[in-house]
Amino acid sequence: MMKHVTSFAVSAGLLAGMLGMGAFWLLNSAAFGQPIPVPAANLVRFSSPSIGPADAKVHIVEFLDPACEGCRAFYPIVKSILAEYPGKVRLTVRHVALHKGADFTVRVLEASRKQQKYWEVLEALFATQSKWAVNHRVIPEAVLASVSGVGLNMNQLQRDMENPAIAQLMAQDLADAKALKVAQTPDFYVNGKHLEPFGVNELRKLVRDEVTAAYR
Repeated sequence: MMKHVTSFAVSAGLLAGMLGMGAFWLLNSAAFGQPIPVPAANLVRFSSPSIGPADAKVHIVEFLDPACEGCRAFYPIVKSILAEYPGKVRLTVRHVALHKGADFTVRVLEASRKQQKYWEVLEALFATQSKWAVNHRVIPEAVLASVSGVGLNMNQLQRDMENPAIAQLMAQDLADAKALKVAQTPDFYVNGKHLEPFGVNELRKLVRDEVTAAYR
């Protein structure tokens, strides 16, 4: 499956745990074919949307563009992983909008959080992606139509979309993605380990290995 170019916060307790694990780099792990953890500061932000228990010992971070077809395809897979390990896995989303006009869709997602509708909006956007993302170009009015049925106050949504704080959140996600050299989406990290090689089975295995190690 080809991934599309683009670019998914964690609780204070989890972040502190990650920072307390010692060095951010697992020395010599590459020589043994193991993923190398990356700096936690670029992976997790308190402002990013997360789902799952704050004390979960396995943390997936996904860099995501809502206009990315690969992200849409992985959405049910990620949901199934969370369901497979209830209470053990947490998911954080970082937004990297590189498709033409995808920044509009990210603003919709970020603004929906003011109404506690982020995950409903994300699901609605993926379910209707072919209607509002045509030839990798976002159609703003179609985006709004796609999310109008999830119980949002649409007037409030459009006002919140213009909040300067949202632009700051988006800029932070882009800066972190650049620091991590995220070049494609979806892109995943599990407990700081980059998913490489990329694939559905590889993601499931990496999560399974981390769950097994964390919950002995």
